[in-house]
Amino acid sequence: MKIGIVCYPTFGGSGVVATELGKALANQGHQVHFITYSQPARLDFFSANLFYHEVSVRDYPLFDYAPYESALASKLVDVVRFEQLDILHVHYAIPHASAAFMAKQILATYGINIPFVTTLHGTDITLVGKDATYKPVVTFSINQSDGITTVSEDLKEDTYGHFDIKKEIKVIPNFIDFNRFSLQPKDHFKKAIAPNNERILIHTSNFRKVKRTEDVIRMFEKVQQKIPSKLLMVGDGPERSANEQLCRELGIGDNVRFLGKQDAVEEILSVSDLFIIPSENESFGLAALEAMACKVPVISSNAGGLPELNIDDFCGYMCNVGDVDDMANKAITILSDQKTLDYFKENALTRAKDFDLKKILPQYIAYYEQVIAGANK
Repeated sequence: MKIGIVCYPTFGGSGVVATELGKALANQGHQVHFITYSQPARLDFFSANLFYHEVSVRDYPLFDYAPYESALASKLVDVVRFEQLDILHVHYAIPHASAAFMAKQILATYGINIPFVTTLHGTDITLVGKDATYKPVVTFSINQSDGITTVSEDLKEDTYGHFDIKKEIKVIPNFIDFNRFSLQPKDHFKKAIAPNNERILIHTSNFRKVKRTEDVIRMFEKVQQKIPSKLLMVGDGPERSANEQLCRELGIGDNVRFLGKQDAVEEILSVSDLFIIPSENESFGLAALEAMACKVPVISSNAGGLPELNIDDFCGYMCNVGDVDDMANKAITILSDQKTLDYFKENALTRAKDFDLKKILPQYIAYYEQVIAGANK
């Protein structure tokens, strides 16, 4: 198949999933074309089956905001026509689904019928999509999609609950590539962070309010009173400076490291003992899955799609959003005894294997084939 993928080329969950999916499809012999405004963060190597088409937006003095959607639709028309694509797969509804719909209408005037699949990732529905400014367009473009997928049952229900969607939504969960995410021997790195063999807790996110990074620091403050430990905060965003200030106020600055954005997060996960994700909304929790693949158990909130990933008392624990005391107590339960920690570490890997790329990729390929067959009827 010749597949066009449209995504945000950033470190965010939707961009990472779209890029990893494209790479995996290319490895299977499919021809994959990425169409976006800059090279995706993880598309950092050459492959005979991978192509990248940059959407350039001309900045005229007339425009306060450059019309990216029109530029994207025009580029989609060109790529579909001249590369003879079979299907478009757009990740994140705004503005990709509406641009794909516009491109589809234009291509019809050339006698080309191109089906498109929209994958909803979370904030395009839970945050941006609910905004009255975008809601009519989001509803329309999802309904006009030839196929719709979400990354969790929870997001599927959320979508049906907030939008008047007439079509069936298929759940295809996020996945993990074990060629990249697996436990790596990084003993020298571990020694540098925890010279006295302290336990290492880790949190990775974009440091937005919805991620509740303050809860991570407050629960760590309680944990380190009982168990010698260090906390690694990976990522960057609006809450970071307030979090750094909180560490100073609590007097735990020496035990907390803010590492900023990191490409090789699997190397940091490989030295960690416990992953913390206390978000008040999480459509899937890809960062937690990446941790599990590196044998790191998870303390999570019970929000959104997290209960579909984190099995309580098996590969970690779930707590109510904002219950810092419970999170700290559960963390102490896992970390206080090596045998218990090893049990949770093994189970984390076992659970991650349910989301192996090798199991999820065939679901996408089968769905593409189904959508293409339906469009050609």
